[in-house]
Amino acid sequence: MPDSPASAPASPAPASPAPAAGPSALGRLADLPVLLVAVVWGSSYLAAKGVTTADTVPAVLVLRFAVVLPVLVVVGWRRLRALSGPQWRGAGVLGLILAGIFLLETYGVVHTSATNAGLIISLTMVFTPLAESRVRGVRLPGAFMAAGLSVLGVALLTQGAGFTAPSGGDLLMLGAAVARTVHVLAMARMDSVRGADALSLTTVQLGSAVAVFAVLVALPGAGAPPWAAAADFDGGDWLGLVYLSVFCTLFAFFVQMWAVRRTSPSRVSLLLGTEPVWAAAVGIALAGDRPGWLGFVGAVLVLLGTGWGRTVADRDKGPKSAQTTRTPRRHTPETSGTPGR
Repeated sequence: MPDSPASAPASPAPASPAPAAGPSALGRLADLPVLLVAVVWGSSYLAAKGVTTADTVPAVLVLRFAVVLPVLVVVGWRRLRALSGPQWRGAGVLGLILAGIFLLETYGVVHTSATNAGLIISLTMVFTPLAESRVRGVRLPGAFMAAGLSVLGVALLTQGAGFTAPSGGDLLMLGAAVARTVHVLAMARMDSVRGADALSLTTVQLGSAVAVFAVLVALPGAGAPPWAAAADFDGGDWLGLVYLSVFCTLFAFFVQMWAVRRTSPSRVSLLLGTEPVWAAAVGIALAGDRPGWLGFVGAVLVLLGTGWGRTVADRDKGPKSAQTTRTPRRHTPETSGTPGR
């Protein structure tokens, strides 16, 4: 894993050609792992549906994070103790937002189709540049138009499965898209978490989220407790849970932490916007879905839109980076950890 900004050594100012090449090189380096996260997330809908029911959502979330949280604590114990009070509090607040994202997404997937879930959650790639431009008080970037093209592609991609009237699950997924945007922008703008160790901040956020899930499990009528849900798991359920924990959670968290601070929230959001394409690919390969020719056209539009957005993000970020090349990268991270799904 690449060094975090907090641990990267300072270096002298680069030669004059470096500012123009740096952002593009870093952007290309960040593209592949972020795209892999989109592939993993595209497959997560089937995995989540396989292990979760309406009565076991909080319990499954507790089990899911119990797999990875102790490992994070042990590996990062020394750096975790080095966090300041404001960093602990800031990461705890972000963990509350994260808990809301997981609850909305998991309940939403349970109560709607995977097709609708993939369509609605992809609206994050529109909400993020829109919110980013409003917060900064600037005009909408070209990336927003690219995201609109991707959303059109998503609509065509899901046309083959047919549209239904919005359900409760659809509205939950819409709320998850909004919450995901809030989390990404909060990570980029909260002063209390700037410059802190990314692993430690991720651990605190996950711990805060698990505390929320544990409280919900203890409430009357919250459904099955974790041990009861685990007792009903077969081998396939356990494999699905481990996949959600290790790949869709731990791996995705670290990739986003690394990528958002090296590119921009809008760029990462656009790359993750290819998630519906991979969800369709998994559905075709494993579930026998047939999206039809409109679906394939939609997949192409999503890829074109994200490619366009990456180009715009590089062009918009380049001049800003050129103006600040004398500041060591470790002093100016855009964020210090961005958990995802």
